[in-house]
Amino acid sequence: MKSPLCIGHRGAKGHAPENTLTGFRKALALGVDGVELDVHLVDGRLLVIHDDTLNRTTNGKGTIHGPGFDALRELDAGDGEKIPVLEEVFDLLAGRLVVNIELKGRQTAAPVMAMLREQRAAGRHDDRILVSSFDHDELVAARRHDDQVRIGVLYKKRPADALVTAAKLNAYAVIPSVKIIDDTIVRDAQAAGLKVYVFTVNEPSDIARVIALGVDGLISDYPERAIAARREREA
Repeated sequence: MKSPLCIGHRGAKGHAPENTLTGFRKALALGVDGVELDVHLVDGRLLVIHDDTLNRTTNGKGTIHGPGFDALRELDAGDGEKIPVLEEVFDLLAGRLVVNIELKGRQTAAPVMAMLREQRAAGRHDDRILVSSFDHDELVAARRHDDQVRIGVLYKKRPADALVTAAKLNAYAVIPSVKIIDDTIVRDAQAAGLKVYVFTVNEPSDIARVIALGVDGLISDYPERAIAARREREA
């Protein structure tokens, strides 16, 4: 039985403000193999934030596209943290662990790919970078801009053409929801040469189940639970 990667969801969402540098540092301290994060494009900058509104995760209100970049950076995203830009997260994490960048906002593919090219030019290899999205048009754009980047196809429901979509994108992984994952999805995807990561796996029973299915990685708000379960199974 393989040992799956344990990936912190939005940093370590169960322990620290999501998508913040504090959260990513917490994930590092917990010993994760990687982190997942979300990006939106605002005024030409890649902000690491999940929602396209501010109310849930900051002390601001309204849409992220209203105040402007400078005003957004003055907001409190939890524990006094700013909403980070993707470059700041890379400065903290790049080369140390897997970074799964979810293209959450529209038109994020091109600037993310441009930033990854800059990382390569600076000598940073991106074999630990995964670019994922539910918006498969954004993934098409990502592949058009970059034929090297690893792509992950996210989906919540079982689409009949998931493997066809992954093949067209020359994807690296499929990333289904824990609500639909089963042995057929794992077997068929891995037979097609794809990795299988699963989101968001928080409950101990679900963690044990997906590890037993032989997935390649699981994304959790409480990654230490997955790390402990993996260690127990290895022992």
